[in-house]
Amino acid sequence: MTLRDLNPLTETEISEFTSTRERVTDLAAPGHGKYHIWTIGCQMNVADSNHVAAELEKIGYDPTEDVDEADVVVLNTCVVRQSAEDKGVGKAGSLKPWKTQKANRTLALMGCMVGVKPSDQLRAAFPHVDVFMPPSEASPLIGFLREEELAAEASHMEQEQLARRYRMQDDVQPVGTVQSIKHLALSGEAPVAAHVPIVYGCSHACTFCIIPFRRGVERSRPVQEIVNEIRGLVAQGVREVTLLGQIVDRYGYDWMENGRGNSASVAAYEGANVDIAIRNSQLATHNSQLDLADLLRAVHDIDGLWRIRFLTSHPNYMTDRILETVRDLPKVCEHIEVPVQAGNDDVLAAMKRGYTVAEYRALVGRIRAIIPNVAINTDIIVGFCGESPEQFDETYELLADLKLDKTHLARYSPRPGTVSERRMLDDVEPEEKARRHRVLEELQEQVCAGINAPLLGETVEVLVEGMHKGKWRGRTRQNKLVFVSSELDLRGRLIEAQITWTGPWSMQGRFVQDVSPEGERVGMRVATVGLEIPLSA
Repeated sequence: MTLRDLNPLTETEISEFTSTRERVTDLAAPGHGKYHIWTIGCQMNVADSNHVAAELEKIGYDPTEDVDEADVVVLNTCVVRQSAEDKGVGKAGSLKPWKTQKANRTLALMGCMVGVKPSDQLRAAFPHVDVFMPPSEASPLIGFLREEELAAEASHMEQEQLARRYRMQDDVQPVGTVQSIKHLALSGEAPVAAHVPIVYGCSHACTFCIIPFRRGVERSRPVQEIVNEIRGLVAQGVREVTLLGQIVDRYGYDWMENGRGNSASVAAYEGANVDIAIRNSQLATHNSQLDLADLLRAVHDIDGLWRIRFLTSHPNYMTDRILETVRDLPKVCEHIEVPVQAGNDDVLAAMKRGYTVAEYRALVGRIRAIIPNVAINTDIIVGFCGESPEQFDETYELLADLKLDKTHLARYSPRPGTVSERRMLDDVEPEEKARRHRVLEELQEQVCAGINAPLLGETVEVLVEGMHKGKWRGRTRQNKLVFVSSELDLRGRLIEAQITWTGPWSMQGRFVQDVSPEGERVGMRVATVGLEIPLSA
């Protein structure tokens, strides 16, 4: 495939950009300095930091764990919870002495604290910050560090985003799409599993969520750009990728009907009272536009990649087409994360989730019917505005009935600027939120223990990601944590392990054989793992 096949630019524009890129590459000699990235928050933030690291390494910077050694420090922030925002504020304030101690040091603030556009208040609060970077955007920092060199590049392109999206060649990864294995391996070896964003931003606007205000409307990355990135990761030893999006099953919807999505997605977004089964049927027929199922097939064809996951899904957009693709593609794991957030219809309506409890129950049934041996994870917010004890009890009953494989629990905290913070009263006392959180934790421990117990004595497939306290640590296709003892080097290997102990959060087993796709199957006898209780996942 040629550049012309992928790029709608003129031949002159392509030539000018290519020559400029070559000049920039020539100027990016090693030894320009060192960088340090501090990250807090979700996996999307982790992936964003990794992209920034890659861009810094392109222009000659090397990673360091020591802030005092760094010439460039990037703080990638989160504001989903108040505690996370407080940590970001504290970290930015603590680096003021570091910034003033030496000339030419660069401090960059990135992520959801900055949002789509930094406010005047933020600039006033942190005058020692040189660069403010929106989520998923490395260009402000790179432009600051390479102003003269990158100015020439920008003059030949209508906009940097256009170059990022369309300028692709077989031998060169496009700007902004390569993740840095050097950065990921800073605290250890290069990873076996990596996260790859496929949708930036979010257009759904749940009342409790700050993400749409900070990351902007959803933007789907081109299929070829994603495939190129994953190929690069695989070439560096990655064997599993998780495709990321705030609503990952809306991948491609921003390309439909002038960026708003098709008629079904618009109806769901606007809270139309449409049965979820009808809505999903409509979503499955969208004029042959690319969707998550198509992307899964494209990624599935990458040689050397063994496993694929995706998160986080939204119940309104989890179509049978996506579920059938998960079922039919061997590399895609039987692991679906689809948050419910609450078990009461009134609370769901206040959250603007766009579905009912009955619809969510039906969705879980469909997932289990279509995908054998599937593991389903969910999210719950306890103590949302106005949540009564009786409404909380309905959430408890939902989880007790469905017996999902993992439930991520969070206590509601109002985020400034969200609908819930502006229009609703945070009237559940902190002590009551803590109690409800604890009650659901105890329930989930019982549920998970019951799910894992039948696996005792069974043989499961495990991708070994690394060593933890003397034991190999890996995950099953259903994302269950397994510890295995062996004197062999199992890192990065796909193995079969016989389960010798089960707990609610992890399991232990003995090595049976190596079943890695690129090699011959090898069986070896290894002593059974001891029965000490491992750390929780």
